[in-house]
Amino acid sequence: MTRIVFLLLPKLHLLDLAGPAQVFSTAANLGYDYALCFVGQDENVVSAQGLPIRSDTRWPELTGDDLVLVPGSRIPDPPRWPRLHAASADRLRAHHAAGGMVASVCSGADALGQAGLLRNRRCTTHHDLQDELAHRYPAATVVRDVLFVEDDRIITSAGIASGIDLALHLVATEHGPGAAARVARGMVVYARRNGDEQQASVMLRHRSHLNDAVHRVQDLIDARFTEPLPLAALATSADCSQRTLTRSFVQATGLTPLRYQHTLRVERAEHLIGQGTTVEAAAHAVGFADARMLRRLRARGH
Repeated sequence: MTRIVFLLLPKLHLLDLAGPAQVFSTAANLGYDYALCFVGQDENVVSAQGLPIRSDTRWPELTGDDLVLVPGSRIPDPPRWPRLHAASADRLRAHHAAGGMVASVCSGADALGQAGLLRNRRCTTHHDLQDELAHRYPAATVVRDVLFVEDDRIITSAGIASGIDLALHLVATEHGPGAAARVARGMVVYARRNGDEQQASVMLRHRSHLNDAVHRVQDLIDARFTEPLPLAALATSADCSQRTLTRSFVQATGLTPLRYQHTLRVERAEHLIGQGTTVEAAAHAVGFADARMLRRLRARGH
């Protein structure tokens, strides 16, 4: 089980906390092994929106599989950043040193900076705070106008709702894009990726229709897009003929079922290639027999 520990700082933004918490709790409800806990530097934390939160101050035992996430807080002008206690900084550093992942939303990146975790690493934050973060931590490289940045198990995201994007990315990394798509669909949000990549996943880009049968077939393809999926089997899952399924699928999504599956494969392959995987290895990973089909689909834009 992966434990998600939220470190609650004063004046935290509720959506910075609730967005990622909803992603991981939705994933847990779908059967994925996540357990959430919340730790404050003080027992009583008042949110930026005025909601008081009572929190445990005791940290759980962590392993390298766990994630510590720091939601952002309201930063006034002139900026005054929440102070990270020495004990909290030690916890963040020790967790990362032990192989764990540390993440932040919005101004939570400053807490990572106070812990020394941004030094010589790429990071990001809310667009209004990028200059100040770069000034406070000159040894860090602040990447501007992206949703999130990952560097050596340090993941920082932009403002407010981008915490949802970060959390969906982590679910996709751990359990595959199909799992992230299920969570995103349950939350009625778009599955996004890093600003360096296409921000709207194909899994959500073709979900604005109201055809339940097509949604069921998309769910099946999303979960098993690396496998051979004969049209006959897809039609059986939708309880209709192959011809009816093809017609309905094209009307709802603009794609045939096979084209939709290929688009999913290419999108996942592009992600793997962007992370350093060879074209040949990416092709096999997403279900192609060899790299020739992948190269053809990439050349013609899927």
